[in-house]
Amino acid sequence: MERIGFLSFGHWGPGQGSRTRTAADALLQGVELAVAAEELGVNGAFFRVHHFARQQASPFPLLAAIAARTSRIEIGTGVIDMRYENPLYMAEEAATADLISGGRLQLGISRGSPEPALEGASAFGHRPQPGETDADMARRHTAVFRKAITGAGMAQADPRYAGAAAGLLPVQPQSPGLAERIWWGAGSRKTAVWSAELGMNLMSSTLLTEDTGVPFHELQAEQIQLFREVWSTAGHAHQPRVSVSRSVLPIVDEEDNYYFAGSALRDGRDQVGVIDGLTSRFGKSYVGAPDLLAEQLAADTAVQAADTLLLTVPNQLGVDFNAKLLGNIAQFVAPALGWSR
Repeated sequence: MERIGFLSFGHWGPGQGSRTRTAADALLQGVELAVAAEELGVNGAFFRVHHFARQQASPFPLLAAIAARTSRIEIGTGVIDMRYENPLYMAEEAATADLISGGRLQLGISRGSPEPALEGASAFGHRPQPGETDADMARRHTAVFRKAITGAGMAQADPRYAGAAAGLLPVQPQSPGLAERIWWGAGSRKTAVWSAELGMNLMSSTLLTEDTGVPFHELQAEQIQLFREVWSTAGHAHQPRVSVSRSVLPIVDEEDNYYFAGSALRDGRDQVGVIDGLTSRFGKSYVGAPDLLAEQLAADTAVQAADTLLLTVPNQLGVDFNAKLLGNIAQFVAPALGWSR
């Protein structure tokens, strides 16, 4: 385990006990938590992207703000729904945020997940072409975006206004190295293989849209193994990275016990359900005393197979609480997995 980071879904709302009551709270607290995480030695600050919901929706202004306040921590997404994206505008935004950060952007993208809006991408002006599915459209957008961030020409030069330029013009700005820091959020073994073939890093969550009857961590470890095998034979020039996400909630005081004791009983095992018509397996939460969590995570084969562990945080409990949570993991849990500050 080389790196640990936090993953915030950026929830906000006026519910009872919420310390993140408005969108402004969620954004500003996201910046402050990233600053606190860097001070703790945590390696990454990642944010989930959802549309038409009270969650983080527009990641690049937030990531740029974090980049301007920090100097070391990686910043990223987990993940951006590519059905919604204008690939060329996204290429400009991503390069801009990466340049502000000094090359610290780690951009997780994917086909997306179930959402509250019916055909939400269509409302953004993006519709599948004839014969395409939503997933096909997301991959088409991804291909254009990845081409654009390599500096390839994307639009014909107009000789009236392009000076001496001729042929195809690339989008600007460009950020060298960004193309090697794109991650695909893979929900199955098949999509993990696909991302390895194309040279994208693997971002695997606490949900897989398949179920073979084995424990979640074993299924996910198999996904990671397939990814690494295909990457090895594909001949990519750079080394791959693999992240997994886990809900890790150490209980060290009465406040932690108040919030999480129920989760230890309710969420301490895998669950199987149906998403988008697919039988899916959900990973369990790790809740309890730090030494117990360290022992359990050491036995999690997917955590051991990954180089990066993303810790989902209850962001509505505020910056101070989540900084304490991350500090307890950094001090008492992560070192047992091989991580060091």
